[in-house]
Amino acid sequence: MSSAPLFSDRIDAGEQLAQVICTHLDQIQAAGVIAPPIVYGLPRGGIPVAAPVARSLDCPLDIVVAKKISTPQNPELAIGAVASEGNVLWSRQKLFGKKNAILLETSLRQAQEKAQDLLIQLSPGCPKVNPQGKLALLVDDGIATGMTIVAAAQALKSRNPEQVWICSPVAPTGLSKWLSRWCDRVLLLETPEPFLSVSRFYAQFPQLTTEEALNCLQQHNYPLTVNN
Repeated sequence: MSSAPLFSDRIDAGEQLAQVICTHLDQIQAAGVIAPPIVYGLPRGGIPVAAPVARSLDCPLDIVVAKKISTPQNPELAIGAVASEGNVLWSRQKLFGKKNAILLETSLRQAQEKAQDLLIQLSPGCPKVNPQGKLALLVDDGIATGMTIVAAAQALKSRNPEQVWICSPVAPTGLSKWLSRWCDRVLLLETPEPFLSVSRFYAQFPQLTTEEALNCLQQHNYPLTVNN
């Protein structure tokens, strides 16, 4: 594949994703599925991608927080993911047995606490919306393994929306089929190989701070109060 980035930044990716989502929404509405959309961004990086989608659909922008579960020996190795509500997805490589039980429980608890803390920090920018009977569009800036976004999708499903869609600008080839097991529809703009990392497909991919993520939420949901 070309070494040229697929997207200039997260906003560009979100605008492109919004176009595809709108096309699919037109299709399901023509088929008689009428459910008001709510866009959910995965903090932190998924929020600026989700914002142009919510703006295009003129709907609320909310969040679902999920964190990867890792081990002290290798913080970069994800053995699972957990949403702030407690929905857990374990990797196939998860180690079982009494020796690992305490380690797994500790890692799970730490990851969920991180998710809950982030949810609390971002909640001032979130709208008070109920996804029951709605179309929940779950958006991230890229999907590498899928565990985090699937844990988030499980959390959303527990709130009884009409449908849950997993939407992302980029993911590895072949991941779509597995993701589709956990949601009603998967929308991916690009599935390049080799994948390696999400960041390589963006010209600009800065680490987003919690303050920046909160500001993005507030600008969409409460624009009149942002600068007051």
